[in-house]
Amino acid sequence: MVDDEIAIRLALKTAFLREGMQVFEVSCGKDALELLRKEPFDLIILDIMMEDIDGYTILQKIRGEQNVTPVLMLSGRQEEVDQVLGLGMGADDYLTKPFHVAVLVQKVKALIRRNRIYSSQKHRRITVGEFQFDLMKLECYKNGKVLNLTARELALFRFFMEHPGQVFAKSQLYKQVWGENVVDDNTIMVYIKRIREKIEEDSSHPVYLKTVRGVGYLFYG
Repeated sequence: MVDDEIAIRLALKTAFLREGMQVFEVSCGKDALELLRKEPFDLIILDIMMEDIDGYTILQKIRGEQNVTPVLMLSGRQEEVDQVLGLGMGADDYLTKPFHVAVLVQKVKALIRRNRIYSSQKHRRITVGEFQFDLMKLECYKNGKVLNLTARELALFRFFMEHPGQVFAKSQLYKQVWGENVVDDNTIMVYIKRIREKIEEDSSHPVYLKTVRGVGYLFYG
């Protein structure tokens, strides 16, 4: 948990300890980066507005270091552009302040549960055309080369790989991957764009992950 407000850290730590979770907390970006380079974690809760290093910069740095630990971002900003920016940089979820602690706890539990489910799968691979998904390592490959996908990108791309040639509406994708019925169109669009940038030769002219106008998205291997 990375937040420079001690009251927020104390409240959240108390709530997480009640849930039987182990919590590490830091108050600045510098300490966060040092800790994340030393220890593995199930989840990172990352505040955006901090004095030394902002949350966006921290997120960019850890994703650049191939750290795909799920990240939940916290911010006092309500603007939609900030949410899209965070998701576009590799965050897995976003919550604006003020928020109910119970809502945050449920988001945290869902992200950890989803990540652990994928990690506990039997060792096997899904192969679709040039792509392979290793369910044990939680890695995706194109022509044998690993793709740098975040945890949520992996979840979404895995779903496509499990259903090649099938068209899915945004609502179906959101329900299957996010586990929620309320659809955020911008979130889906951001993740589709990010995946295309990593799997396509030219993301502006996708060959593998196509848009079916007026319907949704379709994956070809």
